[in-house]
Amino acid sequence: MSSFCIVLVRPRDPNNIGAAARAMANFGLSDLRVVDPFAVAWREAVSAVGAEDIMHNAVQYKTLDEALADTSFSLAATALRNRHLEQEIITLPALNARLETAPEGKIALVFGNEKTGLSGDDIERCVAVLNIPTVAKQPSINLAQAVILTCYELSRRTGFTPLRTAGSFVAPAPTDSQKEILVEKLFTLCEKADLRPDLTPDQRKAFLRRLVGGLALNEVQLFMTKSLAERLAQRVR
Repeated sequence: MSSFCIVLVRPRDPNNIGAAARAMANFGLSDLRVVDPFAVAWREAVSAVGAEDIMHNAVQYKTLDEALADTSFSLAATALRNRHLEQEIITLPALNARLETAPEGKIALVFGNEKTGLSGDDIERCVAVLNIPTVAKQPSINLAQAVILTCYELSRRTGFTPLRTAGSFVAPAPTDSQKEILVEKLFTLCEKADLRPDLTPDQRKAFLRRLVGGLALNEVQLFMTKSLAERLAQRVR
């Protein structure tokens, strides 16, 4: 998602910058811009686990004007309490739908510092306002958490491809010959444990074959069951 950039304005804590970079890496963003950071050595934040390249390539600007120079649409992330805002206000759950009609080009998500947030001038400089809905008792969100929530919401857009999704790996069904291996292991266990002595060997195998077939085990589950039967057979004297 190279069409997005995250802009941090006057951040105070390097670890919040690092955590923001890590959130970006988690959800496929890479363009980090830092405006007038409080700490000189902000690139050394230990919280940027797996996002060292984003920290290294982040661009530092003196002003928000410079950071937004090549963008076509910008959103100032802020709480709404005690704010009289003239711009369009977009809540986080509605962000992706609104971006469908945004101008082509780079889109900036702008976040203020941990203590005071964005100034009135910073907000005015952006095209629209982004608000993360919260309960009235706690209207503001930690800088890094706000970036994480926003990056996650962006990842829900069409075209985002996660590294792995739930259910993406499905173990294959075992072959007949693999099922027969399990039947043999269970047969040996039954022989040693003297289970169902009323059955002949052929009847016992037929019983176990129906049992294995009815369990609908996948290949991984079947081999786990086979290993368990082998271990148990070794313990039965």
